Amino acid sequence: MITVFISTAVLVLDLLSKYLIQSNESWHLITVIDGFFQIRYAKNTGMAWSMLSGQTAFLSVVACAAIGFMVWYLKTSRPDKLTKICLALMIGGAAGNLYDRLTFGYVRDFLDFYIFGYDFPIFNIADSALCIGVFLLVIASLREGKENGA
Repeated sequence: MITVFISTAVLVLDLLSKYLIQSNESWHLITVIDGFFQIRYAKNTGMAWSMLSGQTAFLSVVACAAIGFMVWYLKTSRPDKLTKICLALMIGGAAGNLYDRLTFGYVRDFLDFYIFGYDFPIFNIADSALCIGVFLLVIASLREGKENGA
């Protein structure tokens, strides 16, 4: 049940934030912290760092397969609580970006950070949930391996 709540919350927050940014033209470029963080609306036809740009159909199929696999895994396995949370974050994030690809043909991004002078690729809440989910899944896997003596 927690997985459904987390996935839905991520999806709703992602789509709501994208809608607010996209529908308010005055929000397409806002300096929040000068030299560090901006709201900058962008259309991304690829994935991270715009890799596979223009491959919307392929990326949509991959997202559907990944969501399907994660849902199947949650239903057929007995993952620990941390793994459930990780997968829920990843499902919600993948669903948010999949919605964009199927509806608009691109993903709506808007979080733009400059880190130590590097203009980090613009991203969104779905991307954040995916990254956090993957990061925590690595931690969960390492913890499980340590507990099993590996």
